[in-house]
Amino acid sequence: MRNRQSDAVPVRITHINPENITPFVTVQTRSDYESLLKRLQDKLGNESRKAVSRLEVPTPQIIWVGQRTIFRNFMEFPKALRREPPKLLLYLNKELASAGYIAGERVIFLGRKEPSSFGALIDRYVKDYVICPVCGSPDTRTEKNKKLGFLMCEACGARSSIKANYA
Repeated sequence: MRNRQSDAVPVRITHINPENITPFVTVQTRSDYESLLKRLQDKLGNESRKAVSRLEVPTPQIIWVGQRTIFRNFMEFPKALRREPPKLLLYLNKELASAGYIAGERVIFLGRKEPSSFGALIDRYVKDYVICPVCGSPDTRTEKNKKLGFLMCEACGARSSIKANYA
């Protein structure tokens, strides 16, 4: 008894004649194209139009107590970004030009800092030290090699240089 798969002969296509290919949909004018696009968007719905990101960065909760600024949910950020808390704190200290220290789940900065500046700094940190510049993936880690810092992407394998201070 023979196996049918061993009897199969591979077929090689050497030439495709474009005249024998029939298109699935023919688009003659721009209005045809727009009507097809509208029909496709209606079938897909609103959910498919939203940009999807796996990186969920929380909103900073900032309060003032006297002349101190308290970053209440600081520890959520290193967990979400997969970074060490002291490295993120060092970045914030240098960018805010202020001394800050970790106290439990929060960070206390000396001086009154604007709450909006924390969101902007976190966004810049994510752009510069978390998101891969090659593929845009948040699955990265930092490495320090002598005096050089590198952002290593676990998704595409890219290796990009960054400031070694925060690696």
